[in-house]
Amino acid sequence: MANIKSQIKRNRQNDKRRLANRVYRGEARTAVKDARTAIDAGAPESKEELRRAISALDKAAEKGVLHKNNAARRKSRLMKAFTAMKPAEVKAPVEEPKAEVAPVTEPKPRRTTRAKAEPKAKPKAETKAETPVAEEPKKKPAARKSATTKKPAATRKKTPAKK
Repeated sequence: MANIKSQIKRNRQNDKRRLANRVYRGEARTAVKDARTAIDAGAPESKEELRRAISALDKAAEKGVLHKNNAARRKSRLMKAFTAMKPAEVKAPVEEPKAEVAPVTEPKPRRTTRAKAEPKAKPKAETKAETPVAEEPKKKPAARKSATTKKPAATRKKTPAKK
């Protein structure tokens, strides 16, 4: 048991942080476990479980509960397992014959307004491709002076020699 005031406070802070971190670490572990079982079973919902696990790992890394490389390694392993997964054979459900239903008629098309109608074609004389435009030659940008150029020796200030 600590008997120094600052160490007692430090212990209280550590306990608070430990309890807060447990939430994120536990969520990440549970999500990874669920994703693993879904992937191993080849369940169709494994993609959604994988997303949840990646999200939980990212949150834990963001909060500092897990190291970012640790989270990245776990995500990588999950993705590798997911891509190697073989989907389970799903039996097609047996369809029972249904009572006849009247065919659905398509609704009448809506009338278009003038604004939505096709624009009229421009006369050939007005098109941009045919109007001759004289292009101006492109100007080269002015050369910049380097900031490191030295001044000529004649313009430099002379400093007195130190004794």
